Amino acid sequence: MKKLFILIIACLGLCTLASAQETPEYGYKQTGFMSVPKFGGFVIGSYKYSDKAGANSGDGFNCRLIRIYVDGTIFNDFKYRIQFQGNGTNPHVKDFYLEWAKFSEFSVRVGQFKRAFTFENPMNPWDVGVGDYSLMVQKFAGMGDRLGEANMGGRDQGIQFQGDLVPVGDDQHRLLHYQLGVYNGQGINAKDANPTKDIIGTIQVQPIKDLYVGVFGWKGTWNNGTTDLKRERVSAGVKFDRNNWTFRSEYSTTVGGEREQSGAADAFYVTLGVPVRDWLKCYVKWDEFRPNASAATSHDLYSAALNFRLHKNLNFQLEYRHHEDRALGTPSYNEFWIQTYFRF
Repeated sequence: MKKLFILIIACLGLCTLASAQETPEYGYKQTGFMSVPKFGGFVIGSYKYSDKAGANSGDGFNCRLIRIYVDGTIFNDFKYRIQFQGNGTNPHVKDFYLEWAKFSEFSVRVGQFKRAFTFENPMNPWDVGVGDYSLMVQKFAGMGDRLGEANMGGRDQGIQFQGDLVPVGDDQHRLLHYQLGVYNGQGINAKDANPTKDIIGTIQVQPIKDLYVGVFGWKGTWNNGTTDLKRERVSAGVKFDRNNWTFRSEYSTTVGGEREQSGAADAFYVTLGVPVRDWLKCYVKWDEFRPNASAATSHDLYSAALNFRLHKNLNFQLEYRHHEDRALGTPSYNEFWIQTYFRF
């Protein structure tokens, strides 16, 4: 089955070279020294069925996410954002940051926000294409870390420097993008638990517009309440989004088994999104996490999803997921997900 998915993705991936088309950004209405605050949010509801033994009796309705945010600008040069998550038993602040963004070549963000690790982690759940983030992002970027950290939504508290350099081509797209962040290492809404800081960074090259090739690095520690656990990771990948075609692929690994607690591990995914109609897009994805960097313990997930985007603020998603999780000693199991997305 793995070979079949690789063949499908490789064949369809040849179709991703199309003409450039930019998506307009929403502006802010200025009133004096600051913009009118913009309020918004989104909701994702789901129904999931699984034939895995003991998986909540096999099915269930659930509210996956309720997010509400406010953002805006001050003096045109400073951007701010506050985002709340309202579902679950513990509603909390997801993001809060202030960013000096006067120059595209150099900006500074301070507060609580996404870690600069992997292409997929900073993406909004709307844009991932399948039902959830990849196993790689969940285990390596802070959405339920392999070392035991709870789901932090891929976020942490700190300061980040970023920019886009070297305009090239007739369209003057930027050839280089960089990010460098210094974080507490403890995730969201938590004080630092040790004197060290996490360093996370990325360098990305955009040889043609909308095609990015990037490398990422992470060196830091996480305190589990009693012990500082090392996190030393690297990742490399490619992403391409143009005219509603999508291709992403990334590989991530620990930097040597002895230099990160719990030994060596790695993960890989490849995603292809193909527009069928203006309102219908099909995604296929192969997703693999190997907790011991070996095939004997690998968890492979094969997904196929249909996204019915009837409006820019309304999306329905149907997804089939096939798991082969050797670490559980279970040959395989299947899931069917139905999700509804709306935003305001």
